[in-house]
Amino acid sequence: QVQLVESGGGSVQAGGSLRVSCAAFGYTFRGVCMGWFRQAPGKEREGVAVFDWYGRPLYVDSVEGRFTISKDSAKNTLYLQMNRLKPEDTALYYCAAGGNCISSPLSQSGYNRWGQGTQVTVSS
Repeated sequence: QVQLVESGGGSVQAGGSLRVSCAAFGYTFRGVCMGWFRQAPGKEREGVAVFDWYGRPLYVDSVEGRFTISKDSAKNTLYLQMNRLKPEDTALYYCAAGGNCISSPLSQSGYNRWGQGTQVTVSS
């Protein structure tokens, strides 16, 4: 059974840091795009940071320079280090993987495997 399981969310004050993790079970992060999306209340889900089809890290402009995506292939785990967090980063963060992502790797349409999400709350 394929599962992507996120962990590490929580509450932090603005300017603080959090790291979220995504462990894959029954699935390997090979030959696919993988990354992090988020959805805030009343907003559409958006791509935050992904490894594209070629393994290159891509970031949405609003997190560039503050967030870092990484992976441990031996542990089949994906990470998102979030620094200098802002209240507008508050959202449910999802891990995702998929193969239909070559043209638009930050678009959720290219991903067919999703975790259940982990909440990140940043207070001002």
